[in-house]
Amino acid sequence: MRLRRRDFLRLSALGGGALALGPTFWRQAYAMPAGPGPSPYGPISSRPDAHGLRLPPGFSSRIIARSSEVVAGTDYTWHAAPDGGACFARPEGGWIYVSNCEWRPGGASAVLFGADGAIESAHAILSGTEMNCAGGPTPWGTWLSCEERPKGRVWECDPRGPSQGVVRGELGSFSHEAVAVDPDGQRLYLTEDQVNGRLYRFTPARWPLLTSGVLEAASVTGDAMKGLATVRWVPCAKNLPASRQPAVAARTTVFNGGEGCWYDSGVVYLTTKGDNRVWAHTPSTGRLEVIYAAALFPGSPLSGGDNAVVSRSGDLFVAEDGRNRDLCLITPPPHRVVATFLRVHGHAGSELTGPAFSPDGQRLYFSSQRGPTNSPSAGVTFEVTGPFR
Repeated sequence: MRLRRRDFLRLSALGGGALALGPTFWRQAYAMPAGPGPSPYGPISSRPDAHGLRLPPGFSSRIIARSSEVVAGTDYTWHAAPDGGACFARPEGGWIYVSNCEWRPGGASAVLFGADGAIESAHAILSGTEMNCAGGPTPWGTWLSCEERPKGRVWECDPRGPSQGVVRGELGSFSHEAVAVDPDGQRLYLTEDQVNGRLYRFTPARWPLLTSGVLEAASVTGDAMKGLATVRWVPCAKNLPASRQPAVAARTTVFNGGEGCWYDSGVVYLTTKGDNRVWAHTPSTGRLEVIYAAALFPGSPLSGGDNAVVSRSGDLFVAEDGRNRDLCLITPPPHRVVATFLRVHGHAGSELTGPAFSPDGQRLYFSSQRGPTNSPSAGVTFEVTGPFR
């Protein structure tokens, strides 16, 4: 194998001791940050399809909902400003797509699909809240909806039927963005969308109940850009952001504009829009690394990374807030590549939100939050099907 110069410099900096950990550790722990490259799905089309999407070969789309309009085949009117989303399998077959409403009033809605992909019904699963941005699914089949506002809270909702949700105040009171549940370590990880935001984790007193537990904020030491950072955790009060707790703020690390958060195969992925980075934290070792930084590659397609989800192939899909309105992907190590998977045409001023895969991994859902007229009442929610690897 030919050793590239940047890999040689990395190897020299680490020293011989790292090699004793073996080749698997080397591949996984010290992969370089992703750089621009060809998508495993090929280039997107030069012309948009009938729904305004530029897709790779073999993929097609449909619109499943529009804000302020009744969802086809139901009597339910879709909410404004669709944001974070997730899919849930139905025991009787089919699946559910959940979507937040980042507006006032906020809340969350669900669309129920049959096993053949046909829309069967839709309903609200949360109301009486404000600015519900992202969130995260739980392994026990509920949706955690996060309020992105001062003193925002997290609400747990049952997507299977109409539900008003239950507040989970133990998860903190701050400008919540997203949450990822780690069933292996039995903890939750939460992002905060502020320029002086923090990364939090919550350890339930009794797993998987979210009624009591310990909330902490991350303190990072080392160089995450080189994959050599570690995280320790500082306990914090639950009624204020960590940045407003002087003793905690002085001991914890700023994550500038925390956005998407997703857990997969022992890794917590998160995005920070303020510095255009994507991070990977391995709770079992405490390791933290930057797996993508726009500043390293000025020509990269990904900017303003927001909601994120991991596909069955291990590709990390990241939605853009702004710029080209791309849905990009980052391939797994050791050869990380960032590429555009699709682009929404004609929705200037909007942002892409809520990427989620159906349980079989063959359908991808996401929204253009403010649609073609840049209005919360003009949001569009899409489904993309095709040969996902």
